Amino acid sequence: MARPIDAEKHEARRLHIIDAALTTFAQYGYQGASTAAICRQAQISSGTFFHYFPKKLDVLLAILKLGVGETEEFGQQLQSLSDPLEAIEKIFNRVITDAQDERVPGFLQAVAGTLTIPEVAEVLSADDRAQRELLATWVRRAVQRGQVRTDISAERIASWLQIFSDGFLERAATDSDFSAKKEAGLLLQTVHQFLAIDHAPDAS
Repeated sequence: MARPIDAEKHEARRLHIIDAALTTFAQYGYQGASTAAICRQAQISSGTFFHYFPKKLDVLLAILKLGVGETEEFGQQLQSLSDPLEAIEKIFNRVITDAQDERVPGFLQAVAGTLTIPEVAEVLSADDRAQRELLATWVRRAVQRGQVRTDISAERIASWLQIFSDGFLERAATDSDFSAKKEAGLLLQTVHQFLAIDHAPDAS
């Protein structure tokens, strides 16, 4: 008789492997990270790895899908807030926190080398949509409350906010002299100035 699966233990082991894979991808890149290296990082056997993930691509996709899920969960947590500007600032504080993770530069560069893989492109597209919709939701609320500029659409504002977010993460990933912690205040200042009603430029 087969032993029953402990769902909580199973998920904990799966997340442990995912975290180890993220570290390994960040260190060696996607191509350079072997399943054996991931197993060493996770301190598991290859049999255990393949029980959870049939191939290396599957664990990369799991990392990316987990990111989409975390964005959606974060969006749910923000629903308790009443001030749209506070929510937008929390979104950017999350970006700043992510940018300070020492594994982020290597992992982003590892993912950049997999953009031609259709499954990766599909998940990244879903992540982009989730990030954009999260920002757009709170920008629309801020517009309704008269808290931000209205010379351009809420969707266009959200698009530019995402450019700020993505650019900050990219700089943290590609410039070893860039300090996410040091530049965090300037990023938030830039966001507030961009949103401000009195500072809206002629963007027609």
